[in-house]
Amino acid sequence: MLAAQGLLRHPEQTATKRRVLETIRRMGALQIDTIQVVARSPYFVLWSRIGSYEPCWLDELLVEGKLFEYWSHEACFLPIEDYPLYRHQMISPGGLGWKYSREWISNHQGEVDKVLQVVRERGSVRSADFARTDGKRGGWWEWKPEKRALEMLFTAGELMIARRHNFQRIYDLRERVLPAWDDTKLPPQDETRRALALKAVRALGVTTARWVSDYFRTDKKQTESLTKQLGEEGALLRASVEGWEEDAYVHPDNRKLIKAASSGDLRPTLTTLLSPFDPLVWDRVRAQAIFGFDYKLECYTPAHKRCFGYFTLPILHRDSLVGRLDPKAHRREGYFEVKELHLEPHVAVTDEMIFGIAAALRDCAAWHQTPEILIRRSEPKKFASLLRKALDNDATRTAS
Repeated sequence: MLAAQGLLRHPEQTATKRRVLETIRRMGALQIDTIQVVARSPYFVLWSRIGSYEPCWLDELLVEGKLFEYWSHEACFLPIEDYPLYRHQMISPGGLGWKYSREWISNHQGEVDKVLQVVRERGSVRSADFARTDGKRGGWWEWKPEKRALEMLFTAGELMIARRHNFQRIYDLRERVLPAWDDTKLPPQDETRRALALKAVRALGVTTARWVSDYFRTDKKQTESLTKQLGEEGALLRASVEGWEEDAYVHPDNRKLIKAASSGDLRPTLTTLLSPFDPLVWDRVRAQAIFGFDYKLECYTPAHKRCFGYFTLPILHRDSLVGRLDPKAHRREGYFEVKELHLEPHVAVTDEMIFGIAAALRDCAAWHQTPEILIRRSEPKKFASLLRKALDNDATRTAS
């Protein structure tokens, strides 16, 4: 799984924009989230895999039409060649819950038509281009009608995200963003379901049938049944994993990885920090089953009820999730703060792990342009001082 996700070893080559695109294609989806106590999640997920790179490359790939945005695992950047796999959902978006409401569209048809006309006549727009006229102050769940209309039209595939500015969506007509597309190219829906299941299994490396649906948020029962069917057909390889009661499934493209793993030739050496929305951990059930890692994002939990912190990042060390830390990048002041760091109870502290985490922190802080690292506290308590010492020794070696 680590090899398939690009998390087995440190990158051997300097990051490039092409590498960014290849990494997204490898994962199949790059989830979008706006919280920025450190770099926003899509940028962070890429850093975990390719190291230091220019975040503007992701924005440029969207403008160049090599990526598009749509609902997948959640809101995601997706490879443009996968657009046909999502078009059925755009044409019939009724299953997307709060993301699309036929009743709201019907009750606000005038506002929807007006917004669409503005886009046709003026070109690409932001939500901010529409003045609020409903007297409300706004907020996360108090979108103005024009913003909601833009989002509904985006979900229905009438609008696409042409680009982003300061991470704000800029909407335009689908025919202007993707002029080469027409719905005569739309593959049958059964074919798209099959393609998404195969892509999910390939991205996961090895998986049970139960875990496949979460990757692209497809229908659970349907996808589990389809995965088993693909195994029976030979489109997927079936395998057994020690400790798993269910069959495992592997994409044929990962046959070499499976052989290398079973013979002990896949040796993970990477230590890094992960976004809460990283594909390795976004399915909390899978993370618990494979890594024994019980993970909950506590930013939506009242402060006095949090156990680990506001926005904890899982710590990947080789083939284990060994802990989590609650960071904040103080960009103006130039320092990277670790408010809390918690190791998993079963983890044995070794010099190799200390140096690995220290190096990951140093690289992450440097990428954020916050070179000073401040570690407040840890559990176990002594680990913070061990980590500080490793960082100090590294700084001394660098200076000399």
